[in-house]
Amino acid sequence: MAASPSLELPADATTAARHEKAPTVGERIPVHSAVCFGCADLPHGLRLQSWVADDVDGAATVWSRMELRADQQGAPGLLHGGLLTAAFDEVLGSVVALVTRPCVTARLETDFRRPMPIGSTLWLRGRVDGRVDRKLYVTGTAHLDAQDGLVVGTAQALFLKVGMEHFLRNSRPEDLEALGVPAERIRAARG
Repeated sequence: MAASPSLELPADATTAARHEKAPTVGERIPVHSAVCFGCADLPHGLRLQSWVADDVDGAATVWSRMELRADQQGAPGLLHGGLLTAAFDEVLGSVVALVTRPCVTARLETDFRRPMPIGSTLWLRGRVDGRVDRKLYVTGTAHLDAQDGLVVGTAQALFLKVGMEHFLRNSRPEDLEALGVPAERIRAARG
């Protein structure tokens, strides 16, 4: 069995600045897919809203907001921990998309620090700490009720830049066609 890729930022990592075509500071990051569990306005989704933040030490950064709802409970009155991990995956993916795309999550580790009561607002910050070739190293924090509120969770992740062929080969053809991808292109990617 292969070892999991390291989440530690390598010494040879470079700063991963925002792409010139990325939204600017203060702009809302648009929903990347109408069917996304993380950012789309779906009844069963997380409904995260994200904005480009000021770069921190030259690193791309985002802030995201999530209202904790009754249908997201694990223990009575508290957010299900898996949903915090899903929220981090969305937020960290959003900040990576400011630097380069398309990318996929290779590894994500979440540390839970405190319970998150339903009815609260969760503020999540994502930051690209560095890049080595196609690997992007990302960290996040989750704060309760304010951007400088109590830290209730942290995350580290490794994202990999991939080509569009990854999605053409692995997504369901009917979903790709619904997005306007020609059937011929899907067939060609699948060989």
